[in-house]
Amino acid sequence: MAGASGYAGALAAELIRRHPSLELARITARTDAGKRLTELYPQYEVDLVLEEPAAEEGADVDAAVVAYPHGAAAPVVAALREQGTKVVDLSADFRLHDLEEYGRWYGEHGAPQLLGEAVYGLTELHREAIAGAGLVANPGCYPTASILALAPLASEGLIEDVVIDAKSGVSGAGRAAAEEMAVVKESDDTRPYMVTGHRHTPEIAQELGELAGTDTNRVAPHGAPSHMPLTFVPHLMPYDQGELVSCYVHTSEPLDPRRMLSLYEERYGDERFVEVTSEPPGVSGVRETNLCRIHLALNEASGRVLAFASIDNLWKGAASQAIQNLNLMLGLPEGEGIS
Repeated sequence: MAGASGYAGALAAELIRRHPSLELARITARTDAGKRLTELYPQYEVDLVLEEPAAEEGADVDAAVVAYPHGAAAPVVAALREQGTKVVDLSADFRLHDLEEYGRWYGEHGAPQLLGEAVYGLTELHREAIAGAGLVANPGCYPTASILALAPLASEGLIEDVVIDAKSGVSGAGRAAAEEMAVVKESDDTRPYMVTGHRHTPEIAQELGELAGTDTNRVAPHGAPSHMPLTFVPHLMPYDQGELVSCYVHTSEPLDPRRMLSLYEERYGDERFVEVTSEPPGVSGVRETNLCRIHLALNEASGRVLAFASIDNLWKGAASQAIQNLNLMLGLPEGEGIS
């Protein structure tokens, strides 16, 4: 487990520790090396010492989860792949397929030769490819909820434009921003941020575009997709973890409620971690689970489809989805250790 001192990395380490078929061999961190993870996260039972990152860290393991920030993750992933280690990467370094697009949002890439190898790790969309992959790019938390909420419509080519209003607990900002984000929680405040262009926008556009069979992965730096009108605005909420996205979709043709619901039931009827609900979901009901709950409605006045999805941003939005992907890569039952 590389990068175990962050929120998602620490949870991933805990999920691996308690997993019935996996052994947590070691944990590393760029900061806090020499400390036990229980010192940083007493709620977890990972009583291992955080080690300094080392080139040989994947030499004697079958798989690794990498939870370093973008930029820092790529060279670590490259070293692990050179050793033949299967990798689930929680950073953004391998989510975007297009190198130029990555550069616009994140800067120079540390291992561009691996972009063609990486499989986007939204399990419910790419299950077969993930099972045969050596490198899986775990999705961001906002894209996980947004894409699951919209995938049935995108697959039918029904999205003409969409507004995604996303809300996340303060842990979504990451440990590095914890002090600043604590102001939001302590003041019982709600704030939009990165309103003119969040880095998750091209990730959402890429996946929706592939589902629709159109080229929507190219997104201008200010945040406007070049082919699909997509507006994504995130908000920080005054709670620790949890995420809700509200998607307002102008469809390319009118949809009646029966057809709308059938599209979602057909796609997710056999998915153990996606539930289509009769009532709008909240964040407390999915906390500390790998579930995504989706609710649909039709606004007759505007003709828009309303799709709501809730997840735990640290679980399905990061760590437990990483274990879901790791299970598939290792030939284990998909829900083992996270059900």
